[in-house]
Amino acid sequence: MTSLVVVMLFDFQYRKFQPRYVSNKEEVIDEVQEIEALLDSYKTKLAAALAKCRIKYAAPTIEYILPETVRKQEQRASTLPVYAWINTAKASITEVYNTLRQEGFTQIDSPSELGAYTYCVDQHCQDLLIFPPHLKEELGNMGMVVHNLLILQDKSHSLAAHSVKALLTEDNDVIVANPYSVYTIAHISALTGQFSGNIYVCGVKSESREEEMLELFGNMECRNIKLLKESFPDLDPSDIRLQKAKVILLLPQCSGSGVSDPVEFILQEHGDTALLQDLSQGCISTDRLNGLAKQQLSELNHAMKFSKVQAIVYGTCSIYPEENENVIRQALHLKSEGIKGPSYRISAPLIPPCSSEDIESASDNFLKVEPSKTSNGCFLAVLTREKDPTESVSVSDVLARAASKGLLDGTGVPKSSKREKKKAKATHKTTLGPSVSEVKINEFLNRENNLFSPRIQQDPKNSYQMRKPTKLGAIPTNNKAVKTTNGQISKMLERQPTIVRPKPEEKIVLKPVQIMLPPVSIPLSMTPTIKMRSPVHYYHHRWHVGSRSTSALQSSYIPTFPATGRSKEAPPSTAFWNPKPWH
Repeated sequence: MTSLVVVMLFDFQYRKFQPRYVSNKEEVIDEVQEIEALLDSYKTKLAAALAKCRIKYAAPTIEYILPETVRKQEQRASTLPVYAWINTAKASITEVYNTLRQEGFTQIDSPSELGAYTYCVDQHCQDLLIFPPHLKEELGNMGMVVHNLLILQDKSHSLAAHSVKALLTEDNDVIVANPYSVYTIAHISALTGQFSGNIYVCGVKSESREEEMLELFGNMECRNIKLLKESFPDLDPSDIRLQKAKVILLLPQCSGSGVSDPVEFILQEHGDTALLQDLSQGCISTDRLNGLAKQQLSELNHAMKFSKVQAIVYGTCSIYPEENENVIRQALHLKSEGIKGPSYRISAPLIPPCSSEDIESASDNFLKVEPSKTSNGCFLAVLTREKDPTESVSVSDVLARAASKGLLDGTGVPKSSKREKKKAKATHKTTLGPSVSEVKINEFLNRENNLFSPRIQQDPKNSYQMRKPTKLGAIPTNNKAVKTTNGQISKMLERQPTIVRPKPEEKIVLKPVQIMLPPVSIPLSMTPTIKMRSPVHYYHHRWHVGSRSTSALQSSYIPTFPATGRSKEAPPSTAFWNPKPWH
């Protein structure tokens, strides 16, 4: 009964120790009536005790009895804007904008201009809207909020949801280690609704909690969420259900020291109510803080044991380094048993650059938001696996990719050394010349060299010649039927075409051929840098700029024929002129 007494005592002193009016329609609870009657009988002594306490602490009101840190939190809570993200699973962003316009809201550009019925879009999350603080109660009764088209939630959770979405592809799954933040899970589902992956939520043990979450997800039209009864530390990394999971979202229980209104935060995010006693004193005890950090480190180490997972998103609503940077650094330096795959490193959250004064990016790529009049405090870190150094690409793999894309003009990929030895023994008995694959590769290499060496290509002395046959296709010296000298062999090679015809079953490669076309008429308004290409049988004309031209763009072109040398006046600039008409 202690909790009920405390609540009714607060209500009693708020009413200046006057009895509460009970209507006939109100349901009467015997326990409540009994406690209220007892408090009313002691109202004089309770009022005197409160007066003595205010005199002792020189407190103008009862709120001044609280620590200064708690009072500052309450002041920030009264000035905090209201954040709401759009549930794109039920409505598009444009539909929400139109509905807000019909409700009398006006969109502005900056949060500093908020007032009356206005809102703006957050600079980091495009589906997050910001409303003025005085509309908090009115927004809670709005139809879009009641029907889950707009979800009222702090910005820190939206940053975590967008960081997870940026790390996913179409068929990846997500593991949510803690079931506390239900709206964050729904936000990830809305952001990844077009993907085929699932979101696995751990630690949903009670049936009542499962029914509550399923009902909420059904009303929000979140279809890709799977609930698991196993808690995250008890989850087997080799579980067959989780082999497609690539990202783990870890939002562990934290002190909530960065939140301005801890009571609302704990109730909305299903936090630990035992923290209220510490938060009412203005700080968290050392023992409780160490216990939270130990639990957070244990869950983060377990997340690193999932070999298929490529990234971990870790976030808290705390301002203490013991729960933030220290946990990350200890997890990275601690060599836990059972961790497979490459090690993790700290990466910057994949959200738009943070230019706000309230957001500080640490040197280690942590995202830290300090509590202020415009936002609550939070911490966000993204850990990604380093690239496996053993996954190097061999030369044969590169050639295979090039051949598959047609970059080698149908030439074959060289085989491994063992296969070449076996093939050498088999072809030595049947062939007397180089193999087709070798010739094609040699042609490809020489063609590439010729493209980058035009001078060598024009020199007839350095024209392309076939190399000496290797041992694979060497001419046997003990063959009596072949009696040639070195000079005769060279003459035979010069007569032979350098391109070997492919077999019928091989791929025939088409090569580009230059085609000469008749000259194209060019308007006289074009710049003189464009030269006309004439065919072989046409006269070559020399073009020069007329003396009466004043600029390159307004100059006239007068052709001079080599036979007569006479010139003709340039036609008007709007007409086309051809030196020799087509026949």
